[in-house]
Amino acid sequence: MRVTKMHGLGNDYVYVLPTEERDWPEVARRVSDRHFGVGSDGLILALPSKVADMRMRMFNADGSEAEMCGNGIRCVVKFAIEEGLIPAGGETVTVETLAGIKTLTLFREGGVVTAARVDMGPPSFDPASLPANVEGPGPVVGLPLTVDGIELRLTLVSVGNPHAIHYVEHDPDEFPLERIGPQVENHPLFPRRTNFQVVQVLDRGHVKHRVWERGSGITLASGTSASAVCAASRLRGFTGDRIVDSLPGGDLVLEWDGKGSVYMTGPAVRVFDAEWIEG
Repeated sequence: MRVTKMHGLGNDYVYVLPTEERDWPEVARRVSDRHFGVGSDGLILALPSKVADMRMRMFNADGSEAEMCGNGIRCVVKFAIEEGLIPAGGETVTVETLAGIKTLTLFREGGVVTAARVDMGPPSFDPASLPANVEGPGPVVGLPLTVDGIELRLTLVSVGNPHAIHYVEHDPDEFPLERIGPQVENHPLFPRRTNFQVVQVLDRGHVKHRVWERGSGITLASGTSASAVCAASRLRGFTGDRIVDSLPGGDLVLEWDGKGSVYMTGPAVRVFDAEWIEG
């Protein structure tokens, strides 16, 4: 099976243009292994679509299928163009995902797609949309939750997949994310699990955050997480309509004016192509 390694700010996935049906959750678990496989945060399939230019399926490193991936969607469009699944000349591409149809505006250098601006759709602050076991329609801001002796104050938001955001005054690098992240992800409050973000607001146009990604663990970046952080930070009055979000893998630019869609802009990088030998 031919595979391609790509990343957006270090959020790396293995990309495949399927020629036959396989046990994709099992393939995802195997290729994602950083010692015995290719090594990645998960597996993304580029597929034809009847309702958009193309379709994307995304599997986390543990084999679970996720609704969307903000860094992955930029890369899968670059991959699909370079593999001939969709025409190379368009300025915009629509992608069918489990979180709905997303539209990307492409940026090129020397005719090669290097980055994209993604219409991530409108955020939802209704806990039922995550889902989360919280009474009332929301928004849920500063929800108290004690995890392993640490007091969290969670802001809940969905951008097609669930996010629980905790704001800190210190550098997020000092937060024990490797210990607290899996406990928040699998907390009974979230029946379908959740992504967990730790965020420091640097000023009204700049935040820094780290993410524990549902099904994959700590990742260097997450586009849906950054989109959720953008929406939550503006909702709470911490930031304005446009921010730079500094993640361990680099910076994303996010825009949300308080209504309508969140827009995310970031790079897409092709690393290498290989043959996956199953045995």
